[in-house]
Amino acid sequence: MNSFPQNALGMVRKMAETAAESPAQAIAFQGAPGANSHLAALEYAPDCLTLPCFSFEDALDAVKHGTAGSAIIPIENSLHGRVADIHFLLPESGLHIVAEHFMPIRHCLMAKTADAQIKTAMSHPQALGQCRHYLRTHDIIPVAYADTAAAAAYVAQHDDPNAAAIAPPLAAQIYGLQPIANAIEDEDHNMTRFVLLAPKATVPEANGPNMTTFIFEVKNIPAALYKAMGGFATNGVNMTKLESYQEGSSFSASKFYADIEGAPGDPAVDRALEELRFHCNSVRLLGTYHQARPRTAMPQ
Repeated sequence: MNSFPQNALGMVRKMAETAAESPAQAIAFQGAPGANSHLAALEYAPDCLTLPCFSFEDALDAVKHGTAGSAIIPIENSLHGRVADIHFLLPESGLHIVAEHFMPIRHCLMAKTADAQIKTAMSHPQALGQCRHYLRTHDIIPVAYADTAAAAAYVAQHDDPNAAAIAPPLAAQIYGLQPIANAIEDEDHNMTRFVLLAPKATVPEANGPNMTTFIFEVKNIPAALYKAMGGFATNGVNMTKLESYQEGSSFSASKFYADIEGAPGDPAVDRALEELRFHCNSVRLLGTYHQARPRTAMPQ
């Protein structure tokens, strides 16, 4: 499958035509109309023009080619962990993280009729993972699909009385489905963090609470990561995220994705990054941006 369901294409084309009239105002997102990323774009910038894209790569390409001024990408979820592999996508794109946005996620089970005998539920793997307890309890088989709203469009387009989709409630309205059960996510604190990507890096206010995201590759020597992290501890820089990943097939050196509080130009951050570079083969900043949600706990 390499395109949206047929019944979603008309709306996708119309939204693309509108975005083309003012590309700088357009925010590209992955998914069909009604997807969570669509809602996130409208929450972040209510006056924006939204541009649906089939894949994360397509959304980034829209920004690179000037079809959209920015793209909004989900990168992590409080229940199910990593969403998009931003550490792979972003360096190749040449784009920068310029903002972040947090959005509560609410999943709705929907079908063609209210009395459907549901046996399967189609949705994005992340949504299926966030609703796994509900699905198991109701003996519903999860079926992975490209995104939540496209799954709703697919169910609406086909005559399978046993099929349902898990998607935002807006998708039921758009594609004419009947909500069967609302808020079926496993926990009520289901939250997704999105980042906004743009061609030019931003320089947020120095005195504001900021975040900096970067990737780095440690030297292939004993205790390399321990030594690389020492500068953040000694300089009091809070690291809120650290993930390892491998690139290529050599397995010779680990790469890491990290988020820290602060920004280059802060003396403590500059000292920590300088020490990090000493113990690494490479360090690449992906963006510095205003903190949308506090990370450091306030003293009691």
